[in-house]
Amino acid sequence: KPTADDWELNRGRVELRTVSAFEPTSPAEVGFPGAAQIVSLNGRAMRGGKLSKETVHLISGLNQDEASPADLKGMKRAYWKIENALHCRLDDALDEDHSRVRTPKAALVRGMFRRLAVSFALPWLAQVKKKRSRTSTRDFLKHLSADHARKGFDLITSMHAAAWRI
Repeated sequence: KPTADDWELNRGRVELRTVSAFEPTSPAEVGFPGAAQIVSLNGRAMRGGKLSKETVHLISGLNQDEASPADLKGMKRAYWKIENALHCRLDDALDEDHSRVRTPKAALVRGMFRRLAVSFALPWLAQVKKKRSRTSTRDFLKHLSADHARKGFDLITSMHAAAWRI
């Protein structure tokens, strides 16, 4: 039976998420070397007037003493915070998915610089707010490119942590 904790408001939709634990398992039973437990995460939501259902099975190396099925449900939810906070910025504003770099070292260096740009953008985005729309990482990049990248150079060479405010 669903509890109050199972209901969520997500992007204007009411969703029901429940978790069911399977019997404790051994790695040999499921073919995963580090498996300690398996849970089934069931979600239901109204989308466009239709009821959608989704079931995801989670396999964890944590036993039930280390993480309950409800804890695993929270961990799965927290995963999307990472996806939305970092990967969406990398894909949308910095076009990481469209990169044509193929050598491993060059891809690593470009990835590091993209993540560095996002880490500089986050405090700037928290400080600067547009009146009619949301600010984005792309707005931060436009801010840095003003005056022929002088602001970007000042940011990188600054000795002060608050240099992004310039």
